[in-house]
Amino acid sequence: MSSQEIQSLLALADTQQAYSKASIYLNSKFSSLEDLGCLENDVTQAQQRRDELETRLALSKSRINILIAETQVVAESHRRCAQELSLERHSLADELASLSQDLVSSLSDANQPPTLLEDIETLHRNLKELKSVKEYVQIIEHALNLSELAVQQISASSSVSNESVTQFRTLRAFVTSVSDVCSGIQSEKNGGRLGLVAFLERLQETTWSRMKAILSNALLSAAEKLKWPMTVRYTSVPPEDRAAFETSFCNLLELQNIGQSFPNNNTEARSEKDGLYPLEALVQPLSLRFKYHFEGGRQTNQLHRPEWYFTHVLNAVNDHQNFMESIIQRLLSSTKYKSFNAWHEFMLLLFPLLSRKLRRTVPSMLSHPSLLAHTIYQALSFDAALAEEGFTITDTSARDAFESSKWPGVADIILGKKEWFEAWIDGEKKFTEDQYHEIISTSDAWQIAEDEVEKQASEIRTTNSARRISALVEQVTDRYSPLPDFTQRTRFLISVQLPILELYHGRILSSLDAFETLSSALVRVVPGALGVNLGGKEDSSVNVDTRSLTSGVSGVQRLCKAFLSAHFMEISMEAWGEDMFFLELWTEINRRASLRARAQADPLLPDPRVEEDQFGQETIFGELISHYRKLSIRAQDMIVQQVCAEVEGNLRPHLTATTTPNPSAEPEQDEIAVSQTLLAPIALLSTHLSYIRATLPQSTVTLLYRRIASRLSEHIMQRQILYRGNLTVREAREAQAESELWVETSQGGLAGALGGGRNRVEAPWSKLLEAGRLIATEGPAWDKAVDFTFGARSADEWDAAMVEITGFSELSREEVGRILRRRKTE
Repeated sequence: MSSQEIQSLLALADTQQAYSKASIYLNSKFSSLEDLGCLENDVTQAQQRRDELETRLALSKSRINILIAETQVVAESHRRCAQELSLERHSLADELASLSQDLVSSLSDANQPPTLLEDIETLHRNLKELKSVKEYVQIIEHALNLSELAVQQISASSSVSNESVTQFRTLRAFVTSVSDVCSGIQSEKNGGRLGLVAFLERLQETTWSRMKAILSNALLSAAEKLKWPMTVRYTSVPPEDRAAFETSFCNLLELQNIGQSFPNNNTEARSEKDGLYPLEALVQPLSLRFKYHFEGGRQTNQLHRPEWYFTHVLNAVNDHQNFMESIIQRLLSSTKYKSFNAWHEFMLLLFPLLSRKLRRTVPSMLSHPSLLAHTIYQALSFDAALAEEGFTITDTSARDAFESSKWPGVADIILGKKEWFEAWIDGEKKFTEDQYHEIISTSDAWQIAEDEVEKQASEIRTTNSARRISALVEQVTDRYSPLPDFTQRTRFLISVQLPILELYHGRILSSLDAFETLSSALVRVVPGALGVNLGGKEDSSVNVDTRSLTSGVSGVQRLCKAFLSAHFMEISMEAWGEDMFFLELWTEINRRASLRARAQADPLLPDPRVEEDQFGQETIFGELISHYRKLSIRAQDMIVQQVCAEVEGNLRPHLTATTTPNPSAEPEQDEIAVSQTLLAPIALLSTHLSYIRATLPQSTVTLLYRRIASRLSEHIMQRQILYRGNLTVREAREAQAESELWVETSQGGLAGALGGGRNRVEAPWSKLLEAGRLIATEGPAWDKAVDFTFGARSADEWDAAMVEITGFSELSREEVGRILRRRKTE
């Protein structure tokens, strides 16, 4: 029975519920007085029922008490059992912890003695290691014995053959077998190989090197009798010495042939010192001599004299050329190496001398840009000298060692290292910029050059700065043109050469900007005196009258200097762009994607094109040429503006005087006198034209004269004839005389610079001349002009009439009509 049932049974009776049930029962059974007759029976039954329930209640209480007592006894028993089990669990846990502590290794605690099991395991491990060491030692001993036998075998052989290397073959087979057995065992320290395998492979290589050294020493001993490394006179050597040399030479070749025939010959990557074995041996005395002179403390070892050791190697190459091409080449012709060029192979083996020297000395040159540049220049000269001798790697042992068949050269040792190449570029850039600033800063930088050789070579005159900048750019080209790699050439062009041209362009541009800002002829209103130098530098301590700098011949002179400088650089770059060096460079930039991307990122280079049909349409300097051409055009525009504005300004008083009526004027006279107010502008124009003729090229003089004369002609015709009041005959004749005077002045100022006589001088003034002659026409000619202009005449008839009357037909019929209306009728 559960505890809940027990609690339910022990609960007190609900009397209220009992009373309620009794009341319901009585009400239902005794609803009237007559029903009370059987009440006694019901009472009796109820009493009997009560007695029975009390008996059962007493019995139930007794049983409950017994059950509670038994339950308490059982619960107490379970409690004691649980306590005993808990104590037993704790005891087992303590015992387990003790046992676990006993099983902990003594290695984790230095104070605890090792267990017996650990002692046994250590002994087994030591025994196993000793067995492995024994096996290792036995393998190494066997390999060392085979190595010694191989060396002894080659030493005892008078000639090299397959029988002379049997012991070495045995060594190779043994090393291969050990490597195969150990292939499943990896060692992180040796790149996945056991140290034993690495040792055996090194022993194999060392054994081969010792075998080669024995034969090399024999060859050197025989070569000493030939006076090697002095120049060999082979025909004067005794026959037995020549035979000994040739035998030793062929033995080394045969050894190399045998070594290359080994199966699974896993040789390392080719070193720069590798080549034909006999020539490697012959180079050794030359290497010792090189070290003696250029790697020790002798006076020949000078860091600033790289040409000495380059010349030393070139001399060695030339001294032994005949011996290599005749004797050594003959010895090679009977072997499998007959396709090799002995002289080129000999050169190839001398290059490591220079490589070692450069790698040791260049780091100390990085802080001395001039010395580094000199060394690179000498290295490039050395490579060029060998190229002239016809050196190539295609007939040497290094023909498969390079990606391309072209030898990169000794200079690639420096140029191929990014840090060293960057240091050289930075040094060259700084030197070139210093040269540029020195050129620009000289007192005669902007003076027009007076070089007789230049005058004879070309009609183009220029400033000293332009000529020197051009020479500087050409000097830079000479410095990097020997570079073998187009990437390096492009970098030099972009980093060193183009910035100089851009700086000079900016200098000329700033001069024109300053002139345009300060010129009263162009701006009309300028503050008084400003401390400005038109060369581009400001000096606030000096006040200069800007009008004196920008007006008259002085102003035009500055504009002419700017034009000559820009025009000369434009012509120079056009010539450079057609040079083979720059054509090849530009073609390569268009062809290679990497160079094309670099060119596209530089705003000073034209946009390269991939299509081959577009090659040659634009040179590498096309963008800069366009910039300088714009400068030239702007300078010409400013010259025209300057001259015309000054002449028009000086002409203003004369035009004002001629348009103002003078009541006291004299009657008409036969002679026409030139007005005094016209002399100043006439003289100014003559002065400007004379200076332009003497300074600028003829083609430019012609173009500027036409523009200046056309503008002045239009201006004078408008102000003096078209927009003037009605002219008398005398005034018309004065206008004609003045128009003729402008032409005479121009002809005198140009002094035949245009060629072709007076007609070419008159051409730009044709409208003014036609208007002047037309307005001054009298008599039948005047009547004819009026009749053909205002009458119903065809255009051809009118043109013919104008040519007959004035000699020109430049004005339109409407303009002629306006001019004719300016004449007062008698």
